[in-house]
Amino acid sequence: MKWNKKDIGNEIVRELHSRYGCDYLTASILARRGIVEGEDVLFWLEDDLRYLHNPFLFSEMEDAVDRILDAKDEGEKVLVFGDRDVDGITSTTLICQALADLGIDVSWKVPSGNDPYGLTMEAVEAHAAAYGSLIITVDNGISCIQEIAKANELGIDVIVVDHHNPQDELPEAVAIINPKLEDSGYPFRDLAGCAVAWKLVQALRFAKTELYKQQLCLLNVRPANESYVIEALKTVNMAETARISETIVPGMVSISQTRLLPFLQGQQILVWDEAMQKKQLERIFGKGVEFHFLDISTQVSKLIPAVRGMTLLRLKDLSRIGRYQDRAMSELDGFFNIFVTYAQKQNALFGERESEELQLVALGTLADLMPLTNENRILVRKGLAALNEKPRAGIAELLAKQNLTGKRIGTTDLSWQITPAINATGRMGKPELAVQLLMSEDPKERIKLTEEVVRLNTDRKQLGTDSWSIVEPLAKESLNTLSGKLVFAASPEIHRGITGIMANRLSSCFRVPAIVICFMEDGTAIGSMRSARGYHLDNLLAPCADLFLDHGGHAYAAGFSFTKDRLDEFRERITRLAASIEFPDTSEEEEVLIDAELPHGYMTPSLLELTDRLEPYGEGNDQIIFMSRRMRIIAADIMGKTEKLHLKLTFDCGAFKWPGIFWQAAERLNRDFCIGDTVDAVFQVQRNTFNGAETPQLILQDIKRTAS
Repeated sequence: MKWNKKDIGNEIVRELHSRYGCDYLTASILARRGIVEGEDVLFWLEDDLRYLHNPFLFSEMEDAVDRILDAKDEGEKVLVFGDRDVDGITSTTLICQALADLGIDVSWKVPSGNDPYGLTMEAVEAHAAAYGSLIITVDNGISCIQEIAKANELGIDVIVVDHHNPQDELPEAVAIINPKLEDSGYPFRDLAGCAVAWKLVQALRFAKTELYKQQLCLLNVRPANESYVIEALKTVNMAETARISETIVPGMVSISQTRLLPFLQGQQILVWDEAMQKKQLERIFGKGVEFHFLDISTQVSKLIPAVRGMTLLRLKDLSRIGRYQDRAMSELDGFFNIFVTYAQKQNALFGERESEELQLVALGTLADLMPLTNENRILVRKGLAALNEKPRAGIAELLAKQNLTGKRIGTTDLSWQITPAINATGRMGKPELAVQLLMSEDPKERIKLTEEVVRLNTDRKQLGTDSWSIVEPLAKESLNTLSGKLVFAASPEIHRGITGIMANRLSSCFRVPAIVICFMEDGTAIGSMRSARGYHLDNLLAPCADLFLDHGGHAYAAGFSFTKDRLDEFRERITRLAASIEFPDTSEEEEVLIDAELPHGYMTPSLLELTDRLEPYGEGNDQIIFMSRRMRIIAADIMGKTEKLHLKLTFDCGAFKWPGIFWQAAERLNRDFCIGDTVDAVFQVQRNTFNGAETPQLILQDIKRTAS
């Protein structure tokens, strides 16, 4: 194994430390991971929901909110149509509960049994027959062109809340909320479907406040040498819409000769310290110009006492968000930031209900393998924190069933214990059970549903074991015909619910993209694709698009369907395409990227505090890898239930003796190293929980004996 510790300049580490207030070890880890720009650093060091992007940055969010509020006012029937995976199930739960809170007559549906992915004609027609007039798709809909056209024909409006890649043609929906649209207006593309759904929920809650759609203008005047700078910004729904700045020498121009008059006309103008602002404006334009302001400093100070008596100059310097901006922060920026914080607190936009919802957002984001960058980090971190403090209904019962109650839950626990159980309901054709579990208000019913969900997961595991004996030989046989760059397995013996699992396992096993196809009784072939080695699956999907009844997904995980009679044509095309697959250059030797080298004085249990701060770990953010030199092995035991494959080692690091687990390394003991040897080691730091007690331990990646 090749060890790679990237060289970084000390000046970068010092800059991160001094500018953002993090310790030198954290700064060095951020630098090695390329996290050096202010906006990126923010999402690693902060976890306040204040730093999330405004949901109204979605260009069509207001349209979606208004249509839902109209449905409430008119007593309309609304259908929420979701998907069968964890992301779709959590999205459905979030929207349904939020609409029910508003008093809306809401029902829901997710694809069950052998139903296809996405909104169906049958669902549209059934909703029309029930006199429904609005459908909200969640975690699907962006490719449902014909189905949404049918809804329009039947007098049903559709709001699409999705995160999948759009095709060239978009559906004729009332509003489309999708961060992957080129003109979405949203600054972050990689939200999970459940996170997009939660953004809609947040926007609906904001719409209940008096600030919804209210146009406000924040104004500030500040001296600058012989002149004054007048700055103003317009905001609607707490999102900045326009900004202006004028530098004026007193007595040189009238207000009509500036851009201020048309900008301020008809606006409700907010200022900080009205007396001072009016005094400075009089110096600039004289007493003949009258301004009408609302000074909000007093009411802000009542809610946030720490700012009482402060000037905007002082507020600017104290602003935490300001330190992460790449441009110099102005007094107006500080004014806007404190105003947004005040509005959020005043309207209790982040409370107990949001803490429950963020648990679902965290679950869906991790399950859908969304990159843990940007605001996904805060969404997942806050969701995990809320889950550890008070698990929401449905999740609490699953934790209890998996013997996780009272244990500190991290991303690994969710991904390996909770996600598979919920996913199994969809794979086994009964995703409605998971939705019912997460939405039920009856504790007895939740316990019963939990039993069914866990049983389905057990059945799914057995099905996977049985199917591997079918899938693996087919894939192995296909490798030669597909230029050694792709594997393919299609069989009527493959259960639809595990095509994705099998494709994922094949891609890991053969280290090439994998395609697994099952056949339905109606003559449809349904397939799942999983990538490997960074290959973009659209390179396979796009050239075959004319064969598909439907297709979609992400760059590294996708699905499709076509009529069975087109199987041979599909196989021929991918055979040709496979020959042209090119993977990024990779070294034959496995490489481990080291985040930080630790002297023995740093080898204490407090390392867990650092790794906790840099959570969550997962897609796009691997666990922190440390290296330490000249650690002495003082004990070694071989472990394994059936085969003795693993090692448990104990290291002397000075003040603390570290236990370490080295998976699949039993044969290396007494060959590459022995008890008493001094070694260099590369490792992660994790918790080991046993009988309710937590102890720190190392998860070893590699060991090299040092020269005597």
